[in-house]
Amino acid sequence: MGFVMLLVVGVYVVAGNLLGGVTSGGRALAKGAVPAAYQGLVQKWGNLCPQLTPALLAAQLYQESGWNPTIVSPADAQGIAQFIPSTWAIYGIDANGDGKRDVWDPNDAIPSAASYDCQLAKDVKGVPGDVSDNMLAAYNAGAYRVIKAGGVPSISETQDYVKRIRSLSQSFAAPVSRIDPTQQAAGAIDFAQSKLGTPYLWGGEGSVEQGGRFDCSGLTQAAYQKVGITLPRVANDQYNAGPHPSRDQLLPGDLVFFSTDLSDSRAIHHVGIYVGGGYMIDAPRTGAVIRFDPIDLPDYFGATRVTADGAKALPTAV
Repeated sequence: MGFVMLLVVGVYVVAGNLLGGVTSGGRALAKGAVPAAYQGLVQKWGNLCPQLTPALLAAQLYQESGWNPTIVSPADAQGIAQFIPSTWAIYGIDANGDGKRDVWDPNDAIPSAASYDCQLAKDVKGVPGDVSDNMLAAYNAGAYRVIKAGGVPSISETQDYVKRIRSLSQSFAAPVSRIDPTQQAAGAIDFAQSKLGTPYLWGGEGSVEQGGRFDCSGLTQAAYQKVGITLPRVANDQYNAGPHPSRDQLLPGDLVFFSTDLSDSRAIHHVGIYVGGGYMIDAPRTGAVIRFDPIDLPDYFGATRVTADGAKALPTAV
């Protein structure tokens, strides 16, 4: 226990050393954040215009469909980019050159989403303010409202959409500088530490009915809920709750992930809370208890530094 708390204190020492550090991404995608089948498309078409980045495009696609190319919304929005039929009729393109514009084919739908974004950017190019924010606002509210308002309009849904996509894009962008520490890390670790020795339960969320037992993502969700951050229930969505530090930049409190496919975050099967020294607290499997485990395993995928804004930006259902 003393070992863990010493490491946690280190979070705040490092935080002081890094104060003023920037969490930001360039035009490269974070490792595995976009499923391998779509990564090339998002990287290419996310560079279609200066106002768009691959990370912004990825954030929109994840927000809209959770990378599901067959999804249909109650409003009849269709496919991985969630085009409604009337919008698709105008802005859908035959990007793969097979002779048809197919809203269900990501090879058409992803380029069409990028093309639509860039057209909106042109429509609002003379509006004051951040050009990418205005583009996103036009996507949500329409270019006319952005032009009329002289920027992001005072519509709560639109303002929330811009903030959400901007925050979520941090999870899809490869960081270009050091990432600020998570100030809630100590509380999350303290919660996980208090559960050491608790038997694993598949699907466990720590309820009284479940005997206070957890599975891996139930434990991480509960640990961050204790410090006021709500994470999704499953590990592969928790991966998108913030930016991704490299292995040599890990700090206590980071979530660490393990995947059956090291190129695809949607194949993540396990998560733990990093405590330092190459170890995590995790709920490993049926028959085991919550314990310390090493993170340097063959299926180690990467890490996420959970942020409050990043968690809030995640869609409720993906």
